Amino acid sequence: MVGVFEVGAVPFNPDGWGPPDSITATAPSTTTTLPLHVPFAPFSRSEKLGRIADFTRSFANANPSNRPSSGKPGAASSESPFDFSLDLDTFPLANPDDDSSFRLVDAKPPTRPKFGPKWRFNQHRPQLPQRRDEEVEARKREAEKERARRDRLYNLNRSNQNQQRREAAIFKSSVDIQPEWNMLDQIPFSTFSKLSFSVPEPEDLLLCGALEYYDRSFDRITPKNERRLERFKNRNFFKVTTTDDPVIRRLANEDKATVFATDTILATLMCAPRSVYSWDIVIQRVGNKLFFDKRDGSQLDLLSVHETSQEPLPEAKDDINSAYSLSVEAAYINQNFSQQVLVRDGNKVSFDEPNPFANEGDEVASVAYRYRRWKLDNDMYLIARCEAQSVVEVNNQKSFLTLNALNEFDPKYSGVDWRQKLETQRGAVLATELKNNANKLAKWTAQSILASADLMKLGYVSRVHPRDHFNHVILGVVGYKPRDFAAQINLNTANMWGIVKSIVDLCMKLNEGKYVLVKDPSKPQVRIYEVPADAFENDYVEEPLPEEEQVQPPAEDTEAGEPNGTTNDVEAKETETQT
Repeated sequence: MVGVFEVGAVPFNPDGWGPPDSITATAPSTTTTLPLHVPFAPFSRSEKLGRIADFTRSFANANPSNRPSSGKPGAASSESPFDFSLDLDTFPLANPDDDSSFRLVDAKPPTRPKFGPKWRFNQHRPQLPQRRDEEVEARKREAEKERARRDRLYNLNRSNQNQQRREAAIFKSSVDIQPEWNMLDQIPFSTFSKLSFSVPEPEDLLLCGALEYYDRSFDRITPKNERRLERFKNRNFFKVTTTDDPVIRRLANEDKATVFATDTILATLMCAPRSVYSWDIVIQRVGNKLFFDKRDGSQLDLLSVHETSQEPLPEAKDDINSAYSLSVEAAYINQNFSQQVLVRDGNKVSFDEPNPFANEGDEVASVAYRYRRWKLDNDMYLIARCEAQSVVEVNNQKSFLTLNALNEFDPKYSGVDWRQKLETQRGAVLATELKNNANKLAKWTAQSILASADLMKLGYVSRVHPRDHFNHVILGVVGYKPRDFAAQINLNTANMWGIVKSIVDLCMKLNEGKYVLVKDPSKPQVRIYEVPADAFENDYVEEPLPEEEQVQPPAEDTEAGEPNGTTNDVEAKETETQT
């Protein structure tokens, strides 16, 4: 049986719109049959009315982020403003207090143009079911946690590597600082970067020695047709300091200059801000003259390997990959490479005087010594002994070359395998070497500029096997113009001479005596100490080798009255490292 719903009489309101204020006032005789306590919500004409019920609305996300919250007018609410439960006899009425929670049902955001501004970030994506949304969010949270964990481990490993590298690389000073030494000054490297000084073109005072021609066939070497590195035991290499050089002594007696040095010492000073390992230079003030020297057995005779790398090297000195062992190996490779890439047919270019350090009948390496003079001030000149290792003829003109070799000892330290990358990605290999050996490459470039070499050749030499530090192969040779290469590695010539000029001016203010300039082992700075006159006379740090392990016979060692450092010390150190 279906109930009948009677509407009843509807009163007429002659004064306005809507029901009259008082039904009895307008129609006293009319009896109303309207149900009592029916909720009535007044509306303004400016308000926008929507649906009274929306059966298509999804309750998966009751309050999307792009809709207003339920506390604001016009927001959608999951509750109906009319809470009716239809019964045949009665109408259960809603609570009158629910009027305050009444909200418009239609709360759709206004439509926006699909390709308007910021469309990419405001496009409305379809909502996934609630369960799938939770799974996606959970996976995102897990991925974020895993990423954060990997970042923590990576940063921890990097910090540990840097700490190990600092301890291994610059833990020990190159010279033992004695308690009686008086520290006069310390100069941070930050002040060197602001220095600048321009010098005029140098003049050649004397050329000594003889040069062999460069073999151009080495320019065509690739990893596929590598060439075995030869050993030159019979050729003598000389590492003579400034004051032991007879030519420099003669020029000093003739008052040709005020400051004297070698290209190795000058390059060390010029590239000091790039250095990490500790080094030292002996300074002697004699009258109004200044001499820059190196100690016997100084680290300047060797070549650093992976000095500026972030990968730590083994700390044990007897390890073939330790910093000291690699320095000896690199010096040995550099010497042999500079002699192998020559045309050894007896044809040489001889200069004014023979090699000033060789005895008659000795077989000496191909090298030319250029004694050059630079003007530092109106009454101050600097003379330096510069070296070139080869010569090449271009357009009927002879050009000087410097020869140096980079060495690969283990690809896992550099991260680049030369045998795989050198032929196809040579730029990446060079960039890695510039990062790991910034100081060594800068010093080679500075020495080439000091010697006014027309070309500097860089060889890529690798071990036959990563655990065999005795046998090597040449994988390639590349040539660069020194000044172009200096610009590529951000080496400023004016800044280089500015560093030298500042140190010379500082030393010229000192009293007569002996001093030592030491790179601090743990800080980017140099210190000047005043030392006794007899310091560093007999402080060769290497122990003598047994007779059966010595490469050079005793008769070829330094004799009395000859310059120190004229023997093949690198070959002896290489043999000691292998044993």
